Amino acid sequence: MDKSATMATAEQKEKPHFAFLPSPGMGHIIPLFEFAKRLVINHGFHVSFFVITTGASAAQNELFLSDNLPAGFHAVEIPPVENISSFFTDDMRVVTRLSIIVRESLKQYLSSLLIKHRPKALIIDLFCTDAFEICKEVSIPVHSFFTASTLLMAFSLYLPTLDREVNGEFVDLPQHIQTPGCNPICPHDLLDQVKDRKNDEYKWYLLHVSRLPLAAGIFVNSWDDLEPVTLQALKENSFFQNIPIPPIHTIGPLIKQDEVITEKDAEILAWLDNQPPDSVLFVVFGSGGTLTSEQLTELAWGLEMSHQRFILVARKPSDASASAAFFNVGSDEDDPLMYLPEGFAKKTEGRGLVVPSWAPQVAILNHPSTGAFLSHCGWNSTLESVVHGVPMIAWPLYAEQRMNATFLTEEVGVTIKFPVVPGEELISRKEIEKMVRIVMEGEKGMAMRRRAQELKESAKIALNNGGSSDDSLCRVVQFWKSDQSLCS
Repeated sequence: MDKSATMATAEQKEKPHFAFLPSPGMGHIIPLFEFAKRLVINHGFHVSFFVITTGASAAQNELFLSDNLPAGFHAVEIPPVENISSFFTDDMRVVTRLSIIVRESLKQYLSSLLIKHRPKALIIDLFCTDAFEICKEVSIPVHSFFTASTLLMAFSLYLPTLDREVNGEFVDLPQHIQTPGCNPICPHDLLDQVKDRKNDEYKWYLLHVSRLPLAAGIFVNSWDDLEPVTLQALKENSFFQNIPIPPIHTIGPLIKQDEVITEKDAEILAWLDNQPPDSVLFVVFGSGGTLTSEQLTELAWGLEMSHQRFILVARKPSDASASAAFFNVGSDEDDPLMYLPEGFAKKTEGRGLVVPSWAPQVAILNHPSTGAFLSHCGWNSTLESVVHGVPMIAWPLYAEQRMNATFLTEEVGVTIKFPVVPGEELISRKEIEKMVRIVMEGEKGMAMRRRAQELKESAKIALNNGGSSDDSLCRVVQFWKSDQSLCS
C-alpha cells in the first residue's frame, strides 16, 4: 500500500461514525436524510443510514437509488419483516402500524447491525424509541430528531403529565390546553393520536413521547425566528420543572435539497416556465394525504370557479382514511383525470395542470411562477413552503396538521385556513373558490407573501455560517469531535 492510501485510511478511521434510524414514511426519512448528509459533507462525519424496508413506499425506494449520495454516506437496508401483515388489523391506524413495523424490524435486526457497523451514536426519530433499550445493552448513546414542530414537541413532552392529571378525553375539555410557557392549544386542533385515549394509537404515542427524556439530546427541525415562544420555553426549561428535558438543538430548516427530475417532472416545470410570476396555485396533500371522492369533486370545481392557474396533484380518493396513501406514495400511476369530475379538464384547459400522485415539490415551490401552496401543513411541506417564500392555504388532514395550520395562521402569518364549521366535514366549492381568490388576488394574500419572503430570508440567515441553526449544530459537532470516544 502506498503512503497516500495509508494516510487516507488513517483519516477515515478518525472520522466520527454515527448511525441514523428513521421510521418509514417520507416525512420522517427526508429530514434525517438531510441531517445525515450535512454531517458528512459539512463536518466530515461517516454515516450509516439504516433504512427500514418493511412498508417502504416507491418514493422511499427511489430516494436511495440516487447516485448523488456523498462519499462517507452509506445506506444500510434493514431486511423486510416476514409476515408483518399478521400483526395488523383492518382498523389499525398509521402510528400503530408504524410502531409495530419499527418494533419488529429493530427486534430482529438492530443489535446485529450495531455490532457490525459499530457507530458511536445513533440518531432516531420519534417512532423508533424501542432503540433506546437495544442501544443501552450495547452502550451506544441515542439522540432524537423530532421531525415535527417544536410546538408539538413541547406538547408531547408535557403529555405524560396531562395523562396523569386529566380524566376523560382531552378533546372534551372546556378550555384550551396550556402547555407550560407556550401558547394554548384548542382541543379541536390536537393531533389525532391523542383524541381517543382508549385507542392503541394513543398508547403507542404516549409510550414514544415518554421516552424522549432518555435521549442524550434532541434535534429540532426549526429555527429561532419561526417558533420563538416555544423554543424559549423549552430552552429555559423553567416551565417544565418536573420534566427532565435533554439539551435542545435547533438545526433547521432542513428540507430536501437534491430532487431527481424525471422526464414527466420536466414537463411540469416547462409548463410553469410559461406562466406569469406568482400566478400558479400548487395543490398537493403531502406524501400520504388523500381526500374522499366527494371532497375531491368539490376541490376540483372550487379550483375551476376561482379562474386561477393551478397544478393539482391528484391521487386516488379514499372514503376510509385521510392517510390512505401513507405506505404507497409514488406508486399510483393511473390517469389522474379518472378521479376528477366530468368536464373539469376541458373547463380548466390551459390554466390547470393535473398530475398523478407525486410531483417535484421543492422544484415547484422554488419556481418564480408559483404564487401559493394549498397544503395539508405537514411539517416538511411547511418548511419547504416557508424556505421558498410561498404563502399557504391550510387544508389539514390528519396527525398534527391542524396544530400546524392554526400556528401558521395565528402566530406566523403565512397561512389562512378554512373556517371550522361544527358537524360539517365537507369543504364546499364556494369556500374553496373564496380562499383561493383571497390568497392569489387579495391584499391579505399580498401581506402573507411579504411575510413568507421575510421568513425565507430569516431561514437563509439561520443556516448560513454564524447563523443560529448553523451555530447550534456546530457547537454539537465540536463537542462530538472533542470527545475521543465518538471517533472511530
